[in-house]
Amino acid sequence: MTQTHPLIDRLNWRYATKKMDPAKSVAADKVDRIVEAARLAPTSSGLQPYEIIVVKDPAVREQIKPVAWNQAQITDGSHLLVFAAWDTYTAERINHMFDLTNEIRGFKNEGWENYRQMLLATYPQRDAEANYQHAARQAYIGVGAALIAAAFEEVDATPMEGFNPDAVDEILGLRARGLRSVVIIPLGYRQEEGDWLVNLQKVRRPRDQFVTEV
Repeated sequence: MTQTHPLIDRLNWRYATKKMDPAKSVAADKVDRIVEAARLAPTSSGLQPYEIIVVKDPAVREQIKPVAWNQAQITDGSHLLVFAAWDTYTAERINHMFDLTNEIRGFKNEGWENYRQMLLATYPQRDAEANYQHAARQAYIGVGAALIAAAFEEVDATPMEGFNPDAVDEILGLRARGLRSVVIIPLGYRQEEGDWLVNLQKVRRPRDQFVTEV
């Protein structure tokens, strides 16, 4: 089944760009909308247990490149998004989000407050690594939102797990902020010359092998 729709068309257009044009820079407003899409993404209990570091500085991206398998998109693109998850859940972090919700909505809800107490009695007591892994899964939801938004903006974006998280954390000072890097996404514009993937047909399993309707 072939679908034609502006969003679907752009998702068909996007691919994991292998060569970005260093002469082209993504406009600030486009980057802002891509990041905003990730900020608006859903997360478990609405805790938003990750942050995004937008790396524009070419010198910092040059530092990151060798600890990311020397993938050229990191420096050929104009921006690098680093999705960094909380290293664990703490009472302070949980309370901050519940208090923020109450402040913005202007009232307290008994069920919501009971839910707060349930999380406080559960999450902070868990193993920190288990908490980080849970937070990292939430970050991936934001990664998906950012990739879709980038396609909508006709900006090339290449999600990468191929990097040394400890080294990236050190370069960006993330551990001191209670964060651990999860995924990095260079943003830029494809340079067709030198990109072996650009003209190859997108390959996905057909719908009948991917979707089951019950």
